[in-house]
Amino acid sequence: MAADIPADTPAGAPVDARARHEELVAEVRRHRFLYYERESPEIGDSEYDALEQELRALEAAHPALVTPDSPTQTVGGSVSEMFVPVEHLERMMSLDNAFSPEELEAWAARLVRDLVLADGEEPAYLCELKVDGLAVDLVYREGRLVSLATRGDGRVGEDVTYNVRHIPAIPQRLAAGTLGGCALAVPALLEVRGEVFFPVAAFEALNEQVLAAGRSPFANPRNAAAGTLRQRMDTREQRLEEARAAVSGGGTARGEAKADRIADEVARAAAALGQLRLVVHGIGAREGYQPATQSESYDAMAAWGLPVSPHTRVLGSLAEVLAFIDHHGAHRHDVEHEIDGVVVKVDDLALQGRLGSTSRAPRWAIAYKYPAEVVTTRLEGIFTSVGRTGRVTPFGQMAPAKVAGSTVRMATLHNASEVARKGVLVGDLVYLRKAGDVIPEIIGPVTEARTGSERAWTMPTHCPECGTPLAPEKDGDADIRCPNARGCPAQLRERVFHVASRGALDIEALGYKAAIALLDCGLIEDEGDLFALTAADLARCPFFTRAGGELTANAEALLANLEAAKSQPLWRVLVALSIRHVGPTAAQSLARELRELERIRTAPVEELAAVDGVGPVIAEALREWFAVDWHAAIVERWERDGVRMADEAAGDDGPRPLEGVTVVVTGTLEGFTRDAAEEAVQGLGGKATGSVSKKTGFVVVGANPGSKADKAATLGVPVLDEAGFRVLLEQGPDAARAAAERG
Repeated sequence: MAADIPADTPAGAPVDARARHEELVAEVRRHRFLYYERESPEIGDSEYDALEQELRALEAAHPALVTPDSPTQTVGGSVSEMFVPVEHLERMMSLDNAFSPEELEAWAARLVRDLVLADGEEPAYLCELKVDGLAVDLVYREGRLVSLATRGDGRVGEDVTYNVRHIPAIPQRLAAGTLGGCALAVPALLEVRGEVFFPVAAFEALNEQVLAAGRSPFANPRNAAAGTLRQRMDTREQRLEEARAAVSGGGTARGEAKADRIADEVARAAAALGQLRLVVHGIGAREGYQPATQSESYDAMAAWGLPVSPHTRVLGSLAEVLAFIDHHGAHRHDVEHEIDGVVVKVDDLALQGRLGSTSRAPRWAIAYKYPAEVVTTRLEGIFTSVGRTGRVTPFGQMAPAKVAGSTVRMATLHNASEVARKGVLVGDLVYLRKAGDVIPEIIGPVTEARTGSERAWTMPTHCPECGTPLAPEKDGDADIRCPNARGCPAQLRERVFHVASRGALDIEALGYKAAIALLDCGLIEDEGDLFALTAADLARCPFFTRAGGELTANAEALLANLEAAKSQPLWRVLVALSIRHVGPTAAQSLARELRELERIRTAPVEELAAVDGVGPVIAEALREWFAVDWHAAIVERWERDGVRMADEAAGDDGPRPLEGVTVVVTGTLEGFTRDAAEEAVQGLGGKATGSVSKKTGFVVVGANPGSKADKAATLGVPVLDEAGFRVLLEQGPDAARAAAERG
């Protein structure tokens, strides 16, 4: 743990701290990818939070380890290539978490200190339930909805505006209202933040339909909302229109059946969208409206016709906040939607501005997370699954149990060491929880209930799929792996499916069943053959054909998707290759710096490790992967079949007058959002950070700057107002220093 690592030496963080930091960064990024991109998290919120807390503690003890792209400095999520990207007018941020009254009290104490309040004085707190849904950004201009987007990475989201026509709960027009007896006009511009969710009853009904159709159920309401909202309804409806046009032109009975089938799919998808609800909980950019408090903005949004939670309260003390949290913790299933905590905000917007934000989260808000619910059920068996990198993971199969609103039958046990640590036996009555109300987790056995009929489980010594002897990849690893990476059917299936994932090449028509069919029919030997597939190949497999040998619509879509995937950017190709530890963040950094797969393949480990966000662990994994002959053969086949292996050189390599200059922006600027100001600095080669030190080049001060301006004065760092900031951007550091001296 970070607390056991020695303090920094003059040379920086010690070696063991750096090694643990790299492991944590890689693990947190991996779980962010699984959660946001695959919508299939492997661990629960509580386990993820523990990893992130350890990372924060480590970076607090060793500030030299902090980089701008650390997970502690960024917001999780990215944008799928399936959708048109939408840049949010103001950045959507994440929230820091509290898991106990003591942590909440420590947060509140920091507020009082940073706001320099008198003894016993507290700001007003706005408390609202934390909805288990999908964060979205809505933009209204002159009262008309012009865009609905997912959060994405916080800066850029996915455009799902088309689907709004099927969601009656989302207003497409706002109407003038009254507030406090006064007329309230609709603003010229209003950016609204909210959560799209399924009511509990609708979520359960949706899962029943999914199971009846023979498909996997959604793990939780958030995944259901995300999967439903992120449908390409425009594509579905276009297919239906084309099918109906073909029938009206003298189509066959088969054509009529196809049109009916597509119509049924569209109707089901539209019905699911119609069940979605929205609750708004914040505003971003606006013109023609300037509230004084967050709660006032909620009242205004309700007056304009936006759905605001009826459970929101403004409270005057932390004691009242804790009572609110306790009440809703005891009644968390009394509301229409699933909740996993309470969000607490400083209500006064001027105070919010003084408190500011870190690179990923506002200092004026925090999410108090409830502990996961616990039930007991019978552990009927322990089995293992094999992942795409060969990791063999045990999981428990249990008597069905209802936990946090849904029925659970299986739960992860992570590895053999974890099974031994928890001391569970097959046949045990076990404590089961949904960690973070998402992932089922076995806590341990109810030992008092044992009858003597329970039996111990041992990890298999050979791969359950291919029979190869299992072993850790290196000494000391908790996980064991199947080393038969090339021939293990399970690894092969998972790798082929991974190529199509949203975080890799985003091939919509290559689902899990299609991946299995390609392998079972012998159409591909491994993922290297994917881009050589032809219509004639698919026609040889019953999965891709109808009676008479005609290709299915999914087969035709697969061919089109594969062709389109050849043009995906280099970073997606890197992710698709299933190189251990190489997720989207590292892949993007590598592609941005080296731009060609061949350069990445041949670069020395030291050069790879020097790339921001990579480091020695990922660099060594790259080197080892490319050294394997059959891996190189996959790359060669993809290149031969037209997959893009290099990104074009950036055309904006202009002057970088702020190279080596660190800038801190604090307070509110009139002509720049905080993000826009920082991006302007970065675009000229500078570095934008959130903390002031002796190495800071300039501190840019807007309205309500807080303590950073005082610290800059103490350290002798040049302070710029907004006019001085423009001088810095337009004329460079020397002119800005002169402006600071004159000011």
